[in-house]
Parts: sequence; C-alpha cells; structure tokens
Amino acid sequence: MSAILFAIENGIACITLNRPAKLNSFNREMAFLFQQKLDECASLHEVRCVYITGAGKGFSAGQDLEEVTGPSGLGMQNMISEHYNPIITRIRNLPKPVIAAVNGVAAGAGANIALGCDIVIAAQSASFIQAFSKIGLIPDSGGTFTLPRLIGWQKASAIMMLGDKIPAADAEKMGMIYKVFEDEVFAEASKAIAITLANMPTKGLALTKHALNYSAVNNLEAQLLLEDELQQKAASTHDFKEGVQAFMEKRQPKFKGE
Repeated sequence: MSAILFAIENGIACITLNRPAKLNSFNREMAFLFQQKLDECASLHEVRCVYITGAGKGFSAGQDLEEVTGPSGLGMQNMISEHYNPIITRIRNLPKPVIAAVNGVAAGAGANIALGCDIVIAAQSASFIQAFSKIGLIPDSGGTFTLPRLIGWQKASAIMMLGDKIPAADAEKMGMIYKVFEDEVFAEASKAIAITLANMPTKGLALTKHALNYSAVNNLEAQLLLEDELQQKAASTHDFKEGVQAFMEKRQPKFKGE
C-alpha cells in the first residue's frame, strides 16, 4: 500500500496519510509523496479544495523515529529541510483552501502540519501533542511560528515545553483549531465543510490566504496596501462578476474558481 492515498471527487482532493500501523508517522517515502500530491493539487484546475486526514486511528504521530535513529538511520541532518519545511511551505503557498481533518492523535510534526492548514477540524477523540520536548528536540514544521499566533505566547510556550496532551475540545476553546465534531459524524461533517469550500469562489479564497500569510509579518500600512492590491485582483475575476450578477438576480451563484 502506498504511504499516501490520493483521490479527487467533486473538486475536493483527499490526501490520506496511510501508515496506520505506525499512526501515520512520517518516513522519507511519505514525506516526498505528500509533497508530490500537494504539487498536483496546486496545478490541477479541477481541484478546488484540499482535504488532509489520516488512515486508521490517528492523524499523524510525527516523525517515525526508527528511520532517524540507530546505525542505519537517516539521521536528523536533512530531515527538516527536505521533509517538513517543504510540506509547510507548499500548504501555505497552495492557492486553494486546505483543510486538516484530524481524526485522531496529531503529535509532533503531525500536529504542526495540521495547524499549518487553513482550517483545522478535529474529531472529539482527537488530541494534539507538541511531543518534541519529551525527547530533547524543539518544535518544527512551523510550530514555533504558528502556535503562538493561534493561542498566545504563554500557552504556546507551556504546551511546547511541558508536552501536554491537548484534547480536541480544549484545542477548540483556546483557538488552536476551528471546530470539533463528535466521532460518529466527524467524517461527514468535515467533508461537508470541504464541499462548501470547493463550491465557493476559490480564486478569492486564495487571495484571502495570501493576505493572511503576509499579515503575520506586515505592519498595518503594508497590509492595507496589500489588501488594496489583492482586492483589485479579486474584482477582476469571473467569480466576482458571477457573485454580483447572482445577487442582483436573486439566485444561487455558480462559481468556477476563476
């Protein structure tokens, strides 16, 4: 079985991390396949939304430590630069909404890959763990950038240093993730959000994502200028014209992502 399952249906590209016996921990094969599938999602016009989840009981337990330790291990020297940084930059630069559907434990790099997505949804039984401190490492995969911006410096610092297991409900309360669903309805409810996004004006959503990326580093003046620039681009799209026309005609718009 491939370490990544990939399917496109109704404009939604579903990427499933597929090493369930290892709680979908990353090895080199899975990391590179993940990057490849994210590139396909970026290039394929038929893909309007990306939905990332895990096979079996977990989302991802992070790095498969067996691959990097021991005399035959790959080591840590190129792990971040070749595996995880390219995944995060692809997710953040992908001009389409990316959903993380966290169906179980998301630990280490698995947690931070999820938090790097545009919308994070979790099953009630899921949890998030910044597990790095337990083995003497630091958070990677953008964790030290993303988590403080989501929940604040104090909570992020404590969660990263203590390695607390954060249940999905607590993650939602502190603003780490968007929404939690009961396990029984999680698959259906999370897919419904993906369907909604896939039918929206995704060119405009891509521009919104671009603006949000820069909001982390711009001052107010620079961000206002960027909003002006991106709004002009949004106003030139087919979907803006369709949205206005549909509003005037009191009908549902038919967006194309163009």
